[in-house]
Amino acid sequence: MDQNTSESKAQIIYISHGGGPLPILGDPGHKAMIDFMKRLPSRLKKPDAILVISAHWEESAATLLAAPTPPMFYDYYGFPDEAYQITYPAPGDPVLANRIAGLLNKNNIPVRLDLKRGFDHGLFIPLKMMYPQADIPSLQLSLLRGLNPAAHIALGKGLRELMNENILVIGSGFSFHNLGAFLWEGPAQPDPANDAFQNWLIEVCTGPLLSPSGNAA
Repeated sequence: MDQNTSESKAQIIYISHGGGPLPILGDPGHKAMIDFMKRLPSRLKKPDAILVISAHWEESAATLLAAPTPPMFYDYYGFPDEAYQITYPAPGDPVLANRIAGLLNKNNIPVRLDLKRGFDHGLFIPLKMMYPQADIPSLQLSLLRGLNPAAHIALGKGLRELMNENILVIGSGFSFHNLGAFLWEGPAQPDPANDAFQNWLIEVCTGPLLSPSGNAA
């Protein structure tokens, strides 16, 4: 969902990054996703920087990647060797990381900078499809351990000033991420509870309160 308006420069999208490295490995079940991700940049203005908020990183305090050249972090296991040879050498953005930390501090949100952690697959899988040149400075922001909704709403409000910058903010993950509940073998079975949640989420995220002309706080 692109939230770019005449009053703001930032763009905000929420995407699935697929099943681990499978999109990059050419898994046929991800073809529609791969095609969509490759076309997506044509619908966006090229950003000066990319901020990814990944489903695969939780910390006790909001934490930002702040290294100038983050390494790779292969946060999956059990895949073929080529899954651990994927590279995405995009530069980091320590200046932006420090600026975001300042915004969060100003809003009384505890924040840390991490100079060692690398890009996890919530970043390098979608960006390798979207921007394979890896020429846009990129960084990640963690979720908060416990996933408290109010704390994350406050975190989002603390980032509002970024709407004035040419930044692409990506929420990367599945809308449903309880891996223990996935059916990995056999045909898919109906899941009314998941379908109901998915329909509710679509209604909320595309409804008038979250549209550029809406009145949501």
